[in-house]
Amino acid sequence: GGKCVNFSTVLKERDLAERLFLFICFICVIISAVLGICLGSVNISAKDFIAALFSDKTSVNTQIILFARLPRVAASILAGSALAVSGVIIQSVLENPLAAPSIIGVNSGAGFAAVLAMALFPNTPSAIPAAAFIGAVVTVMVVYLIAAKNGASKITLVLAGVAVSNLLGAGIDTITTFFPDSLNGITDFKIGGVMGMSLSKLSPAWIYICIGLILAMLLSHELDILALGDRTAKSLGMNVKIIRLALLFAAALLAGAAVSFAGLLSFIGLIIPHIARHFIKSGSARLIPASALLGAAFVTFCDMLSRVLFAPYEIQLGIVVSYIGVPFFIYLIMKKKGGRHGDRA
Repeated sequence: GGKCVNFSTVLKERDLAERLFLFICFICVIISAVLGICLGSVNISAKDFIAALFSDKTSVNTQIILFARLPRVAASILAGSALAVSGVIIQSVLENPLAAPSIIGVNSGAGFAAVLAMALFPNTPSAIPAAAFIGAVVTVMVVYLIAAKNGASKITLVLAGVAVSNLLGAGIDTITTFFPDSLNGITDFKIGGVMGMSLSKLSPAWIYICIGLILAMLLSHELDILALGDRTAKSLGMNVKIIRLALLFAAALLAGAAVSFAGLLSFIGLIIPHIARHFIKSGSARLIPASALLGAAFVTFCDMLSRVLFAPYEIQLGIVVSYIGVPFFIYLIMKKKGGRHGDRA
């Protein structure tokens, strides 16, 4: 009886700890958003911020908030949450802790298709998110086929993703060579960032991200069952192929939409799920919102740093994220010993 009581107590404590972590993540989003709006080449005090929101609609500070800072914060929150949740899905479906949208080429696929749409349809910005989604879907399917091959180790999958990324990167450079006028600012896109963002640029990508997040949450239970292995999932009556495709569809939708306006941001889909998993043990129903909130806070904070670190000069968001992401990736490779041939995908 004592053991049951102890087990019940452990579950309650874990439940409380996870709820607390979710609340802290939410507070981090709020704090990073406020910092993102107030800090930059021009610092806005809390008093001016409140005045801009509620009373003074014509001041310079109000214009900065509405037309510069607010769109960047919104874009950072959307991109961070989308890429983080895409990473959760891809790591779970491919059963590979080293997998992420940027690592296995999904971002590059979305980027290639987005750049192609920019070049061919320069006056149709709404075509970019749709093209990015198609590019992400095609790439994730290619990677999935590689992963499904007999005996594909985890490191083989990562190397295949790197190869696909490089090929698609060469494709982006080729398009840039032939359409230089249509692709002004492509360097910023390749690095990744939300500089010069406007709320109109987030449409219709924000709709795709909302759909992707809702789909991920609806399939969170199936994602946990899938993690038990194909045989167990089938014994529980799950159509494994359909569910796996639906999850990869959601991951591609999220990554493609984020890339369409934030460019080729790396490592968010790798770092954030690992941090969230450290605190969330109960399953995907909490892991997905935790990753979304943590990703939103992380990207928003990094964007604020990109403006503040060398003010009045600004560096791209993607550079700040890479400085944090590369050491973390190396640490993961060493920790997971991903190079062992026996380590199956």
